[in-house]
Amino acid sequence: MASKTNDIARTANDPASSVKDVIEQAVARWSADLIELSHSLHREPELGCAEYKSRDKLAEILERAGFTVESPVGGLDTAFTAVAGSGDLTIGLCAEYDALPEIGHACGHNVNGAASVGAALALAAAADELGLRVKVIGTPAEETIGGKAYLLEAGVFDDVAASMMVHASGEDVIRGASYALSMWEVEYTGTPAHAAAAPWRGVNALDAVTIAYHSVGLLRQQVRPGVVLSFVVLEGGQAANVIPARSRALVELRAASTEELHELQARVRNCLEAGALATGASLTVTPQGRDFEPLRHDEFMTTAYAHAMAGLGRAPIDRSDQPRGSTDMGNVSAVIPSIHPSIGYDVERAVLHTREFAAHGATPSADSAVLDGAFGMALVGAALAQSPEQRQRLHQALARPDS
Repeated sequence: MASKTNDIARTANDPASSVKDVIEQAVARWSADLIELSHSLHREPELGCAEYKSRDKLAEILERAGFTVESPVGGLDTAFTAVAGSGDLTIGLCAEYDALPEIGHACGHNVNGAASVGAALALAAAADELGLRVKVIGTPAEETIGGKAYLLEAGVFDDVAASMMVHASGEDVIRGASYALSMWEVEYTGTPAHAAAAPWRGVNALDAVTIAYHSVGLLRQQVRPGVVLSFVVLEGGQAANVIPARSRALVELRAASTEELHELQARVRNCLEAGALATGASLTVTPQGRDFEPLRHDEFMTTAYAHAMAGLGRAPIDRSDQPRGSTDMGNVSAVIPSIHPSIGYDVERAVLHTREFAAHGATPSADSAVLDGAFGMALVGAALAQSPEQRQRLHQALARPDS
């Protein structure tokens, strides 16, 4: 194993100096535009599947650089693709730009999206020399339905040989693990009745969701280590003197692997059915978007990225044994060689998905993360392109997508 890792490290080194210079100069030339893009996204946060202004902001800078932009794509109104170069190897940059309700870019997607645009601009500047085709894929709604999964299903990634993005964080991380995830909306439908005059005529939907809530709570003792069960009741009736005829909840399930997620889904479904069985209410379970796969990190690309970061004075931490959150980039990585490292900046101990984290998203430290992330990803793309072995590997994988 050690010898294989050393072989990768020897080949995932700096690209030719001329290419590296072109990439560095391109990032520098576009730096003001990239920083303004990040700041503009941060000023005007938009929710998943409604990121019209955000999509247009990314598309505008790419069009200005000569990319051919298409939108909408893949059946999602706020998704887009932008392509430059005519080489036989397509490198994909996934750009996120959706925000969170009320707390804006508390997951740093303004940094993520701007860094991917920057990497694409830098790689496009060297595309002819590298024999590359550069494709930016604007991926909406990572925080909700999982736009990347829908775009995969629609074939938007079919021509992509390798894909990448960086994610905003308080630290630099490689090989970060993530959970497989699914989210369900749960609805119980009962029968209304006067709570004092004729309660026996009612079927209490609030009782049904209450039984389900407690059943899931008791299940937590019996699940595998690392499983995360989240349950929130959204609706449970409108008046105290009316037997509730409708209740709604959101259930979020996370597990270390897809197989464990499926096992968990079956057990939680039994808990939900228990609420319906005990009360006589009817149950409807509606998936909210696509299930997320756990992340898989391509070893060559990871090593090349870590090498690039070291050249910038960064020292990413390996977090392969510490799952944190979930992402639809896991779905991409399940079928395409990919990386999803975290790019760190000063957040003063704030954690993702908080107002405090969002407050640091347009600082000089965050701006440096945009430019460093762009530079690092561009060097990964160049390293892939300049290695005959890697080009052959990627072409073979693309020709046999089921392998």
